[in-house]
Amino acid sequence: MPRYALKIEYHGAPFAGWQRQAEHPSAQGAIENALAKLDPNAPLISGAGRTDAGVHATGQVAHCDLTKEWDPFRLSEALNAHLRPAPVAILQAARVGDDFHARFSAKSRRYLYRLIARRAPLTLENGLAWRVRQELSLIPMQDAARHLIGHHDFTTFRSSICQSASPVKTLDRLEVEAIDIPHGTEFRFHVEARSFLHNQVRSFVGTLERVGAGSWAPDDIKAALEAKDRAACGPVAPPNGLSLEHVGYDPDPFA
Repeated sequence: MPRYALKIEYHGAPFAGWQRQAEHPSAQGAIENALAKLDPNAPLISGAGRTDAGVHATGQVAHCDLTKEWDPFRLSEALNAHLRPAPVAILQAARVGDDFHARFSAKSRRYLYRLIARRAPLTLENGLAWRVRQELSLIPMQDAARHLIGHHDFTTFRSSICQSASPVKTLDRLEVEAIDIPHGTEFRFHVEARSFLHNQVRSFVGTLERVGAGSWAPDDIKAALEAKDRAACGPVAPPNGLSLEHVGYDPDPFA
C-alpha cells in the first residue's frame, strides 16, 4: 500500500485533542473520516504526537496508507474538500517510503506558546493565546528558562497522568521573546526537543509567567527542577496558547 505523509494545521478549540476518541471529536478522527470517503479500506492514520484538548497545530504530521496511488497535491485537495467545515487543513501531502513513520521517524518537535499581557480582553486573538492582565518582565523569564535547557529529570514539570516511561528528557531550546503590540506585549515561548512529557511545555510557561510577574525569582526555577517533585511546579498554562509548530525529519518528506 502506498504511504503518504500529511502536514496538518488545526484549531484545537472544538476537539478533545489530536487522538481519536469514541465519544468526543478529535483532529485525527476528522481526518480519518475524510480519508474514509476517498478510500473506505484505508487503515487508520498515525500522528507524530498527541496534543491535548484545546491545543492547536500549524505543523502536525501524520502518515496514512492507501489502497491506490494518489498525486500528493490531488490527495491534499480532496481531503480538504471532505474536511469542511471542520477547522482542519492538510497543508501538504508527500509520497514517502514504507519505512517512514510519523511518530518514530521524527527527530525533533517544536512548540510555540503565545502569551499576551494586556488589560483589555482579547478579541481577534481570543482562543489563540493566553491573556494575562499584569505586565511581565522579559529578562527574568529568559534567565529562568536557561536553567531548563539540557538533559534533566523533568519530574517537576510532568503531569501526574503522564505515561512516558522516564521523566528524563533533553530540552534543546527554550527561548522567550517579547513583541510590542497595541495596548500590550506578546510573549512567545519557543520550545524544542526530540520528545516531551505530558503537559511539560504548559508547565514551563505557567511557571515562567510567575517569574515574569515577580512572584518567583529566576533561581526558583532551578530549585523547582532539582526538587523532582510535581508539587514544586508553578501553575500550568491553559491549552489555548499552545501550538505544535514543526516536526523535524531527516530527510524532510515535504522539502
